[in-house]
Amino acid sequence: MASFRRLLPLCSSLRGTRFSFSGVYERFGANVCGYSKFTSSVHTVSKFEEKIKRAEADASEDNDDIDNIRREFDAAKRSFLEIPEALKAMPKTNPEGIYVNRGLRLDLIQVYGFDYDFTLAHYSANLQSLIYDLAKEHMVKEFKYPEVCMSFKYDPSFPIRGLYYDREHGCLLKLDFFGSIEEEGCFYGRHQLSEEEIVEIYGTRHIGRDQARRLVGLMDFFCFSEACLIADMVQYFVDAKLEFDACYIYEDVNNAIQHVHQSGLMHRGILSDPHRYLVKNGQLLRFLRMLKEKGKKLFLLTNSPYYFVDGGMQFMLEDSTGNSGSWKELFDVVIAKANKPGFYTSEHPFRCYDTEKDTLAFTKVDTYLKNKIYYHGSLKSFLQITKWKGPEVIYFGDHLFSDLRGPSKAGWRTAAIIHELEDEIRIQNEDRYRFEQAKFHILQELLGRLHAVIPSSKRSEAYKLLMGELNEERQKARSMMKRMFNTSFGATFLTDKGQESAFAYHIHQYADVYTSKPENFLFFSPETWLHAPCDIKIMPHHVKIPSSLFKTSRCSSMP
Repeated sequence: MASFRRLLPLCSSLRGTRFSFSGVYERFGANVCGYSKFTSSVHTVSKFEEKIKRAEADASEDNDDIDNIRREFDAAKRSFLEIPEALKAMPKTNPEGIYVNRGLRLDLIQVYGFDYDFTLAHYSANLQSLIYDLAKEHMVKEFKYPEVCMSFKYDPSFPIRGLYYDREHGCLLKLDFFGSIEEEGCFYGRHQLSEEEIVEIYGTRHIGRDQARRLVGLMDFFCFSEACLIADMVQYFVDAKLEFDACYIYEDVNNAIQHVHQSGLMHRGILSDPHRYLVKNGQLLRFLRMLKEKGKKLFLLTNSPYYFVDGGMQFMLEDSTGNSGSWKELFDVVIAKANKPGFYTSEHPFRCYDTEKDTLAFTKVDTYLKNKIYYHGSLKSFLQITKWKGPEVIYFGDHLFSDLRGPSKAGWRTAAIIHELEDEIRIQNEDRYRFEQAKFHILQELLGRLHAVIPSSKRSEAYKLLMGELNEERQKARSMMKRMFNTSFGATFLTDKGQESAFAYHIHQYADVYTSKPENFLFFSPETWLHAPCDIKIMPHHVKIPSSLFKTSRCSSMP
């Protein structure tokens, strides 16, 4: 291309000159275009002229393409001044719906199993502050972290579910479906890293297999307080200019969180003030009773101790049951302190738990008795005792790895309970969000066309100016959508570009269906067939707003 450009002045002069073709070779000799001789002077000049005409035509077409995209962009900006009526008329997504990754026939499901925490039990936002405060106190008193850390406060606006922590570099990451770091989804402490800083640390935004080994996923409902405490501790060491190992920060925070849960500190804190932390739920009782009336088998499988589950269930259902102790009658089997996910792969025996004496029996468990409580155990023993077959069992849980990965591999059907799904869908239903999403898609389309029609070697000042304006408007739309969900990391299920997040990928892997709470199944008959949408490119609950909604107004505003 460069050599062709150097010929253009010469070719331009040739085009306007009359030649005596017999003298062309003598005049230009072997130097023209690097050839040692001409085989045909007429043919050579003709090729020059064709190249010139083609170059001029290409340049004219490029300018026309830029002008057309510019006109469409200007028309789009005028249409952005108000929300189209067609967009307002679009149907809304049900925040309490059941969303299907793999088809599920409820008429074939005979057994319903449930986790307790964040599945049957609904907690208020106050719980994350309790976990955060108990964990930081443990770090100060037991791990000898500086006393100033006691002043740290949980920030509910910072974390989302599904982040990853890099134990080597100390960064909190939001990854997309393909394992790439989102442009504005990398924090070192509370400092958001720029794209240049991300590349400086990782070499690229894509996380390779070796790098992925040092990442830990923060996937359950405890992850909110854990992610916030990790970031606050990292920020403290950065501000104090103290050296630290990012791996130790994670281990200490994670151990503190586990201590809060396993020692009973959190359990006692919740039961001491249930009105502050637990949400009463009469709909849950309706759902469980409906299943029993339909002849379904029910079991509870939780890592929490029995006294905590019993206290919580009594509080949540006392206004609906009339008899607060009757919740156990709803379940055919109750298993506490199950030690998931080890439960799914171990061969630990079950022990019968004496609720009055707080002791475990020594007799072998080879059958499950009504109103009895069982501890520990394994999936293998559970299936041997119950004779329940995998495909007829569905298990509800909030933790994609601890709750659902094991059952999924064992052949059970799985339902993920994602409480924040309701809020995200309500935001996606808002006209202002859909408006920004449609704007983003329009700008994305125009940018794609501009990249496609103008090769990099021909990018003029007009091209660069238009590209800059399109990128600026697209970034505004992205930022606006992100801030509607979470100012730090955006939406849980989607990246700022509308692609699926890594968290959404794991839901695809391990959850046949997902919803915000188990009692949403009340809206469906136990004989319902739940079908996966055949035209979904992203999460089933997410509606892509087509840019075509703006086309009428854009066309009408074209000059």
